[in-house]
Parts: sequence; C-alpha cells; structure tokens
Amino acid sequence: MPFKRILIAVAANEIALHAATVGLELAAELGAAVALVHVIESTVGDASWVAEPSIELSASSQSLMAQILATLSDRAPIPEDIVKFEPVGAAIQSIVQTAHGWAADLVVVGSHGRVGVGRALLGSVAEGVARHTTCPVLIVRNRG
Repeated sequence: MPFKRILIAVAANEIALHAATVGLELAAELGAAVALVHVIESTVGDASWVAEPSIELSASSQSLMAQILATLSDRAPIPEDIVKFEPVGAAIQSIVQTAHGWAADLVVVGSHGRVGVGRALLGSVAEGVARHTTCPVLIVRNRG
C-alpha cells in the first residue's frame, strides 16, 4: 500500500518531536503529502460544543504550532505545502477525526513506551488512535 497522505500528531515534547521527525523523513522518501495535527486539549471535558476557539486560544495555539515547526525544521525538511490542523477536544478523538476528514493513508504518533500500570493509569493516545482509526498507524517509541 503506497502512503500518499501522512498525518503526523505533534506536540511540544521530545517524544512527539522525535515521532514527527520520523514521519517527515518517511513522507520525504515516499513523496507523500503531509499534515500536522496539534490537539488543543479541552480542560472542560468534551469540547465538541466549542464552535470557534477564542482569539486568545487561537493565538496561543498558533504560537505553539510555530514553535513546533521551528524546532522540527532543525531536524527534517518541512514541506512548503504542509497542512496544519489544530482541533479542540480530546486527543484520541481529534486525531482520529482529523485522519478520517483529511483522508490520511497513515497516521504517525509518538509513544512513551510505557507498559502495564503506567499505561493503564495514564492512558495511551497512540494505542487509542491505533484502535479507532481505519488507516495504518506508525507508533514511534521514545528513543531513550
């Protein structure tokens, strides 16, 4: 199966940045289109009621996405036509919905690599995305 549309979940932490670097390098090798998804997690439970993020929230997320892109550009080439998504809500649901809506062939997510009680207590976005999306998921484990 050729991967032509790769969605990469990004965040401002080393694990997500490492996974994004792997995803960008893979996309470059395959000549695939790339989209980044950075979820703005709601602190009020389900944020599906939010019609539009506030100007403050929007400016804050744009600033964070710009920082993430700046960090990534030092690690891997960023395509000029990269697509950026910043949904508000729960991480798993937002990533899965974005993958479906953008018609991704592959989703790339980072993982801490926790097992057992650590994963059960904290949950695993990578595992949740893998369980709920219809396309393949590349889970990139922490380097350390």
